[in-house]
Amino acid sequence: MSTEALKRACELAGGQKPLADRIGTTQSQVWYWLTRSKRGVPAEFVLPIERETGVSRSALRPDLWPDVVDGVRA
Repeated sequence: MSTEALKRACELAGGQKPLADRIGTTQSQVWYWLTRSKRGVPAEFVLPIERETGVSRSALRPDLWPDVVDGVRA
């Protein structure tokens, strides 16, 4: 998974720690998702990140939420 969407979410939140605080996890978890995780953000954190930063769920985890245009997967 690309980490670009999560990097953008961190930037919008003001860093890894502020993002972690806003979504109810630790800065070390966010760091792990950015640097080590093969799947990226765990599914249970995708919607809170989207809510807090505006970074779309499909950008964060396209394997779980593919882009949908007019009801059809893009």
